[in-house]
Amino acid sequence: MQTAYGVLEYRQHDVMSASPIQLVIMAYDQAIKACHQKDVDRATRAVSALRDALNFDYDEVSNGLFSLYQWCLDCIRGGDFEPALTTLTELREAWEIAQQEMVSLQE
Repeated sequence: MQTAYGVLEYRQHDVMSASPIQLVIMAYDQAIKACHQKDVDRATRAVSALRDALNFDYDEVSNGLFSLYQWCLDCIRGGDFEPALTTLTELREAWEIAQQEMVSLQE
């Protein structure tokens, strides 16, 4: 039981100390893992969290991501995980690159 509690504490620390981009990447990781496991509920929750966190002050980007997330949700709910997995993986890679570029700009 203590091991599970320790893992939970560690994960909470990761989330609390993460940058906004790191939080987005963590959400993608959860969605991707759930798609690999063909877990409709967890994948739906993770993609919905990404969709619900969109900032529509940036219409063009947010609207495009909203459409992609909706499409991924449709695929997942239909049991077609591969197209959603491919899209989510590519989006995660783009966020990873953005994070690396931000770090290099701060140096």
